[in-house]
Amino acid sequence: MLNAWGPAVVPAGVTRLGRVSEHDVRVAAVDDLDVRTSYLLWQLRESVFVVEQHCPYPELDGRDLEPATRHVWVAEDGPEGERPVAYLRVLDDGDVFRVGRVVVAAGDRGRGLAGVLMARAHELCAGRTVVLDAQSYLAEFYTGLGYEVTGPEFLDDGIPHLPMRRA
Repeated sequence: MLNAWGPAVVPAGVTRLGRVSEHDVRVAAVDDLDVRTSYLLWQLRESVFVVEQHCPYPELDGRDLEPATRHVWVAEDGPEGERPVAYLRVLDDGDVFRVGRVVVAAGDRGRGLAGVLMARAHELCAGRTVVLDAQSYLAEFYTGLGYEVTGPEFLDDGIPHLPMRRA
């Protein structure tokens, strides 16, 4: 379903979408990620969702490997080279796009990086409904981006979440 993204939206290979507030935003399918970048992206997700939030669960769920999945991240230069400081993925769920795994490194929070990533995700999802399951304490952030709560709160690995939708 690569064509669902539209060729003008996500060209083949890793794509630099330009500077946004001094940050490089990258978009790639899994087959276009190099090994080092893949490792660092998964490490960032694990450090927050598994370690920081104390949720031992299979964070690598197989959806990263789907050809239509797009990985979106902000990279910054560090002492050992470029490193991701924020990340999300966009899944093609057929009639809707699903945004998930939105994460910002602990030391980089409060800089607006999640908003930068969400803006890119919305560009990728233009013309289609977008859904996500927000951690409940972040519902106001997502409401500010045009999402509305679509159902009751539920627990995902012991963390309260709300289903949300943006048309």
